Amino acid sequence: MASILQYCSFSSFLLVTLTCMFTTIGNGALATGIFRPSDWALAHATFYGDESASATMGGACGYGNLFSNGYGTDTAALSSTLFNNGYACGTCYQIKCYQSSACNANVPYTTVTATNLCPPNWAEPSDNGGWCTPPRAHFDMSKPAFMKIAQWTAGIVPVLYRRVACERSGGLRFAMQGNGYWVLVYVMNVGGGGDISSMWVKGSTTEWIAMTHNWGASYQAFASLSSQPLSFKITSLTTKQTIIAWNVAPSNWAVGLTYSTNLNFH
Repeated sequence: MASILQYCSFSSFLLVTLTCMFTTIGNGALATGIFRPSDWALAHATFYGDESASATMGGACGYGNLFSNGYGTDTAALSSTLFNNGYACGTCYQIKCYQSSACNANVPYTTVTATNLCPPNWAEPSDNGGWCTPPRAHFDMSKPAFMKIAQWTAGIVPVLYRRVACERSGGLRFAMQGNGYWVLVYVMNVGGGGDISSMWVKGSTTEWIAMTHNWGASYQAFASLSSQPLSFKITSLTTKQTIIAWNVAPSNWAVGLTYSTNLNFH
């Protein structure tokens, strides 16, 4: 560890404008980088569902019940321009109503997590009904989240938005699907950048196996992994941080169950 600290000090000396960060996570895993908020940009926001946010459950990211899985009602469906084929699942945004009489003046912004896709409507013009049609950046928010920044009767409002770090309580969660020969894992409660670029799985009798992106927040591996504990290695798309969560799923892991670790991105 001393050599790591020495290297960090040397890098800081050479690269004055950068912060050199090394955090030991898991058993020898090294995470580097830090999430930085993006600049503010202009978009529009609508809402779907009612005050209960029941219509937001499930969704293209595959998070299932957003209440039990920690996302609550502060969520939004992204237009395909922002959704990035599912790689944006779990990312977080500050959204503030902008230059509209419907804006709630006492609320500077609200923070939402991307949990769904707002599909294009090619039958309508992008400035009148086709709000989620490329190349527009658009947020179709849960109604409770929309009502924090604007009067719901407006239907649609211009907004300013920016990516921010996701602040999560607890560690990464791995929801298991598939079978003993095809492992499909939904990764939830991701902190920091909130996103994932790549993922690997390791059984007690295997080397690391690269998983492929299935859809939304899910990754898959075609391998025989039943009856052995599973470890996961995850890399953040935004910060390039890598976490190794050793033996998260026990040897008797089962489809339909979710396994947690105390590790997370920050």
